[in-house]
Amino acid sequence: MKLTALVLGTMTAGLFAFTAIDTGSIKGTVSPADGAVQAWALSASDTLKAPINNGAFSIDNVKPGDYRLIIEAKPPYKNQAKEGVSVKDGAPTDVGEIKLEK
Repeated sequence: MKLTALVLGTMTAGLFAFTAIDTGSIKGTVSPADGAVQAWALSASDTLKAPINNGAFSIDNVKPGDYRLIIEAKPPYKNQAKEGVSVKDGAPTDVGEIKLEK
């Protein structure tokens, strides 16, 4: 009985030793809607991507921090970048509309 309580207590303490990081997201739109393929979020420690569907994207499970957002464009459009996209704990970051240039 004492051994069971000790094992159970140790397992419970182990579960609380890990603190969860609330992740956020980066979302926005691209115009023209059919001019882009993917959205990339780059930081010193992470590289994340998401497809662009009907001109909209949402990169989920983004750790808090500052990111460089890159919109990968289809020819004849050029890739677009946005610096200093800041993600907070558990909050969505809306970058608004990104216009592609030829």
